[in-house]
Amino acid sequence: MELLLGTFPFIIMIGLMYLLMIRPQQKRAKETQNMLGSLQKGDSIVTIGGLHGLVDEVNETNNTVVLDCEGIYLTFERRAVARIVTKATAAGTTQVEDLGSNSPDNTGNED
Repeated sequence: MELLLGTFPFIIMIGLMYLLMIRPQQKRAKETQNMLGSLQKGDSIVTIGGLHGLVDEVNETNNTVVLDCEGIYLTFERRAVARIVTKATAAGTTQVEDLGSNSPDNTGNED
């Protein structure tokens, strides 16, 4: 009986750790994987280094993406994409996908 009472708090701590740390991390990883899988030509993206550009080509075999940065074409690993700013549509127009909380317009200052 004492052994059961001694392990009960340990089991609760492991359960809380799973709910508060591991599960949200798995959810973010899945969202990132879905975002990287949905990259297509014409998307406006931001890399993890802060470079803004348009996707010119997505290479599935090498897991790379070619960005058009005002006429300069740069090749990046697919995992270097931090977020998609605007998503290209079939009609050739773009729609806002994610401006994120890191955008300069979302500072909360009313100047």
